[in-house]
Amino acid sequence: MSPSEPPPDPWASPSEPPPDPWQNAPARAATGGPAFGDLVAALRDVQDLVAGTSPPDAVVEAARAALVDLAVLLRPWGADEWTTPAGKRPDLPGRGHPLLPPFVAEHETDRTISGRVRFTRFYLGGNGAAHGGTIPLLFDDVLGRLGNSGGRRRARTASLLVNYRKVTPIGPELRVEGRIEREEGRKRFMSGRLLHDGELVADAEGLFVVLLPGQP
Repeated sequence: MSPSEPPPDPWASPSEPPPDPWQNAPARAATGGPAFGDLVAALRDVQDLVAGTSPPDAVVEAARAALVDLAVLLRPWGADEWTTPAGKRPDLPGRGHPLLPPFVAEHETDRTISGRVRFTRFYLGGNGAAHGGTIPLLFDDVLGRLGNSGGRRRARTASLLVNYRKVTPIGPELRVEGRIEREEGRKRFMSGRLLHDGELVADAEGLFVVLLPGQP
């Protein structure tokens, strides 16, 4: 800095926003192509079979070898979080991520979302019921999807309270509903319901907090 230049003002607003890839990541076209949904569906089928069969040792070894071959095929194509299609395909059940329950959105507005989901054998907890931990996962995904839509700044889950009203069954199609109840500053208060044949099996209350610039 030359003697004639004034010292920088530490309180001045920066001319450009700080790096914030989570908030400012450019919109990307859907990646993975039309076959990616079929790939995830096939993987979900394998997950269900691993969780729901009792094959002899020779079949277990053959299946293990086939999975090793699949890993060898895919490993050279490793990509970072921003370029992989998994979790970024709202056109696919569970946004194309094999961890997430396969929620399919059927109706979305600026403040509501509804659709269907089916908990398959992979999600079994015991005695025909979905594992209790998969239900908060479903609500977190659905409410997060709604809260971060409509051009809103991204928020993260601050709290999620789930009430288990009845057993959530494995197999039948269930209805899912989510709603933004109100917004107070950076806070988004949201609610969700899970229904089987019109009867409430679980509901949720979520608090999501908008990230500050630069927060991961």
